[in-house]
Amino acid sequence: VQLQASGGGLVQAGGSLRLSCAASGRTFSRYAVGWFRQAPGKEREFVAGISWSGRKTYADSVKGRFTISRDNAKNTVYLQMNNLKPEDTAVYYCAADESAYYSVSGMDYWGKGTLVTVSS
Repeated sequence: VQLQASGGGLVQAGGSLRLSCAASGRTFSRYAVGWFRQAPGKEREFVAGISWSGRKTYADSVKGRFTISRDNAKNTVYLQMNNLKPEDTAVYYCAADESAYYSVSGMDYWGKGTLVTVSS
């Protein structure tokens, strides 16, 4: 599975962005997909995940603000980010794995990141 994240950019605090993760491969629908982020000087962390069945999981820091969804017909997973805060500034990555544990070390496939910058 090859993944390509897009949709990052510069936005003011309180604004919104939608990230997309486009995947190649006919078995994409069998994979759980997670969004992770890495801020400068910090470790990569889990943000949100969606299983092959559509079950969604969120980090506490983004609950109520971010929404993950998937369109298997388009081989794409989305991350709608609302009410963005400066602390959301990071490079965002999407990753896929057959399991839905969403551990950084356990994800099998990673895409290149897309930068999200939130100004105060």
